[in-house]
Amino acid sequence: MKVLLVTGRLAEAQVRSFAKDADVLVADVEVAAFITPKLLLEAAPRGYDLILIPGAITADFREAERALGAKIRLGPKHAADLKEVLHHLAGGKIELSRTVPACRFLSGKMREQAQGELERLEAQASAPLQIRGVKIGGSSRMKVLAEIVDATRCSPAALTKRIRYYEGQGADMIDLGIPLDGEPDQVKAALQIARKATNLPISIDTIKCELILAGLQAGADLLLSLNAGNLPLVGEAVARAGTPAVIIPGPGSISLQENLALAEEMGITIIADPVLDPPLQGLAVSLQRYRLFSQDHPHIPLFFGAGNVTELLDADTVGVNALLAALGAEMQASILFTPEYSAKASGSVHELALASRMMLLARERSAPPKDLGLDLLILKEKRRLPEEAMPETFLPAKEGHNYEPDGCGSFRIFLTQGSIMAQNGSETVAGRNARDILNTLIERGLVSRLDHAGYLGRELERAEIALRLKRSYVQDEPLCSSEKR
Repeated sequence: MKVLLVTGRLAEAQVRSFAKDADVLVADVEVAAFITPKLLLEAAPRGYDLILIPGAITADFREAERALGAKIRLGPKHAADLKEVLHHLAGGKIELSRTVPACRFLSGKMREQAQGELERLEAQASAPLQIRGVKIGGSSRMKVLAEIVDATRCSPAALTKRIRYYEGQGADMIDLGIPLDGEPDQVKAALQIARKATNLPISIDTIKCELILAGLQAGADLLLSLNAGNLPLVGEAVARAGTPAVIIPGPGSISLQENLALAEEMGITIIADPVLDPPLQGLAVSLQRYRLFSQDHPHIPLFFGAGNVTELLDADTVGVNALLAALGAEMQASILFTPEYSAKASGSVHELALASRMMLLARERSAPPKDLGLDLLILKEKRRLPEEAMPETFLPAKEGHNYEPDGCGSFRIFLTQGSIMAQNGSETVAGRNARDILNTLIERGLVSRLDHAGYLGRELERAEIALRLKRSYVQDEPLCSSEKR
């Protein structure tokens, strides 16, 4: 396929550096985004199968297509992405868009392809166990079990809201964590509320015998956790009910293998938890336990408590959960378990749900989990754009500024219920992005000074970033501990 890249004079060097075998046409304009159909027709390029114009262009080039006898499609917005776009074009399987920049179009296409592949793999997967139709173990995807801590202390409305939140975040199963002072009737009531809130499998998490039996009676789909302390008292009932159970070591020095042997003898459907230890409290040793167990018992589904790490590590969970999912995949884990107990662990269910899909795709492609069409890149970039050249002359910014009060009044900016609020006396403007709020303030005559408008733009943008990152926001205070004002 013969490809022509069209650009302006300012971007010529960059475009040529990424052009590979494609030809380059420099239109009679400085800024590439200002190229028009008329300018392209005046250049009259011939003999091309595809003409790529800059992705920032919004004009309609269909008349130019007919006149030149070639497809005209939007390339990427940035020249640095040309290499990736041309790579996909060389495969001959991608048809670019007239209206969507190639960088966005290809990322969307890759996501669609990844999602289709995931659905196919999960449909074809074999699994030794199914819980309410959810495949556990075998070649199926690792499933995310999201824990609601102290579920019996939640009001019915709060419990329902939390369950639906987790379901929306991609959880495959919901775990009701039961406090030690929980009562059997509370367990039954929580399970009834959960069953009304979702069709996902529901587990209860307790080691107390009377609470395990209450969960069985109320129809729990999975039990956490059985060991030598409760197996003699509840094991037969669990086996009769046919309810799968997570088996853990203990109490004391009693090993996981001993408890598994007892559970198997009773006829219980088993999921094994060798227990993932926190960082610097035996994490590496516990990973070795998982590795050896999966080698010795390849047909027993494995429970992987990712929350034991994320809740006890003061680091952003996105990368931690991605790495934990990769480790879980290498250990042949079947269930990734996490609460979102602390504020720092917020988002862990979504992160693990996405990471589990990444690992399934990577395993299928026999490749590391990159360039999959799915990723967990939030604050860092996959590819950095080239820096602009430094101008020969420039005016250094002046430090400090004496602000004068705006005659229209000052604003209090804050977040509430998923929206940004800009409040000036009795007037409040609400929205989810800084641009719309600032434009509304200006249109309503609530800002009269340029320096005040600049300040509001900066603060509203910070509020929007906090909203998107699910962080707290306090006006005039740094968003991050490393930020200096």
